[in-house]
Amino acid sequence: MAVAFTFPGQGSQAVGMGKDLADAFPESRKIFEEVDDALGENLSKLIWEGPEETLTLTANAQPALMAVSLAAIRALESRGFSLKDKVAYVAGHSLGEYSALAAAGFVSVADAARLLRIRGNAMQATVPAGEGAMAAIIGLEQADVEAACAEAAKGSAKDSVCQIANDNGGGQLVISGARAAVELAAKLCTEKGAKRALMLQVSAPFHSALMAPAAEVMRNALAEVTKNAPLVPVVSNVSVTPSSDPDAIARRLVEQVTGRVRWRETVEWFGANGIATLYEVGAGKVLSGLARRINRDIATGAVGTAADVEAALVALA
Repeated sequence: MAVAFTFPGQGSQAVGMGKDLADAFPESRKIFEEVDDALGENLSKLIWEGPEETLTLTANAQPALMAVSLAAIRALESRGFSLKDKVAYVAGHSLGEYSALAAAGFVSVADAARLLRIRGNAMQATVPAGEGAMAAIIGLEQADVEAACAEAAKGSAKDSVCQIANDNGGGQLVISGARAAVELAAKLCTEKGAKRALMLQVSAPFHSALMAPAAEVMRNALAEVTKNAPLVPVVSNVSVTPSSDPDAIARRLVEQVTGRVRWRETVEWFGANGIATLYEVGAGKVLSGLARRINRDIATGAVGTAADVEAALVALA
């Protein structure tokens, strides 16, 4: 099998996403109802009507993006598609790993929604607003970015955290940590020749050591849910290796909270292991764009709308 499914992370959300799936497929609408029931609120209304600033909040965006991805999967399955038969691996960018795992049956949709709400709240609460930051570094070698982070990471333990959070490929790295350290590292990256060093409008320093308390929250939360072997192996963000072992997957989800999202390496791994096509399942086409910059030999497709579902069913028949 030469197909892998990937699932988008935070930043891909948009008001109205998934609405045409829910309108076209009863099975997709049921996913949104399941998520609403699991969270005890009408998240679907927020997804489809906004306001955007409320949807963008971490605690809302994470389960919302998962809901759209699973709605797309259910639409495919309603027409006879089998993930186990047609897809070799799944992977997701940050929160998208939970979407991938729910699609593969590792956890139920309801548990995935609750876990992502817990994850979003924990990540937001761990660092007071304004104390953490993230920055995108464009066009600088990883070694130079790591050197800038190391140089900026001086001072007290709390103020010295600065590390690469995302290796997105295509010359894009994201750094995360204490605000002062990240701002200094961004300045140093510019001096080292980065094309751009852009401070990001995010609510917390995700995927940094400052998220350690949130990692413990997730360790406890994951211990409370039923976990199954996924239908297809998931390629982990932090290890870039496939696994079907529930305990190993749970450990990697905990490590992911503070660890680097190794997306460039993930796409490279797919290319080295026979994957010819990557489908991005859910909202937006961010991962498809990254994949094309990382490995032009891998074809990309999207499954985020009813029309996409019909096209994918033909291509994957």
